[in-house]
Amino acid sequence: MKYFFFFLLLFPFLVAAQQQKEVKSQLQTWVSLNSTFRVSDHWGFVGDLHIRRNNFVADNSFYFLRGGVGYWLNEQLSFITGYAHLWLAPSTPGYKTFADENRWYEQIAYSSKVGKVSLLNRFRSEQRWREILRNDMSTGDYSFSNRFRYLISIGIPLSANPFIPQITVANEVAVQFGKQVVNNTFDQFRAFAGIRQSMGRGWSYDFGYMFVSQQKASGYQYDYNHTIRLFFYYTWMRKHGKQEKEPALQYEDE
Repeated sequence: MKYFFFFLLLFPFLVAAQQQKEVKSQLQTWVSLNSTFRVSDHWGFVGDLHIRRNNFVADNSFYFLRGGVGYWLNEQLSFITGYAHLWLAPSTPGYKTFADENRWYEQIAYSSKVGKVSLLNRFRSEQRWREILRNDMSTGDYSFSNRFRYLISIGIPLSANPFIPQITVANEVAVQFGKQVVNNTFDQFRAFAGIRQSMGRGWSYDFGYMFVSQQKASGYQYDYNHTIRLFFYYTWMRKHGKQEKEPALQYEDE
């Protein structure tokens, strides 16, 4: 009996020990091509392709395609809605089946300037249906969640020459809600620092380091992803002859 009471006294501490924060650190590479096609002053289309790899470039993480239609109230304020599909690689060693994710999204983006510094605020809402796999096979079921994201991005020019890189930093927070979301309402935090540079003829890129913290479904397990990020951007404007003085603030990321 005394051992029973001793166990009862220790039980809360044993549970607490099991629930201590567990962190898995990964090195990733993330490459994407993001395009914007402005067919009029107010209307346009967006489309992008993303590839992310684990263990630098050795292993699959995901493949991602997205498209959408946008309305630009002016050059500062835009509204975009569209569909995306993600192929998510299995995390269990030896498994080969990718999980599908279907996603609808809506976003509002507002860009402004403080002196020469460019600012972007973006709000995005996502409705996500992720395929449930069991023993490396599809169950035919999907889990649903809503995710809300807020991003702030800052561009700091170093020169009036558009071909001299800008300094760029960005932070994003994502929270999610749904029947299956019990312990990980806080989904992700992302922090990026790098350079953004124009390449001419509507092309630009950003390159740098991004840290991603993602809370897993258990609530106490986290992925810390140290990511080398290289994003290319292409913007096509119907108005010919208009030259951008600096690479536009872009906001097409997974």
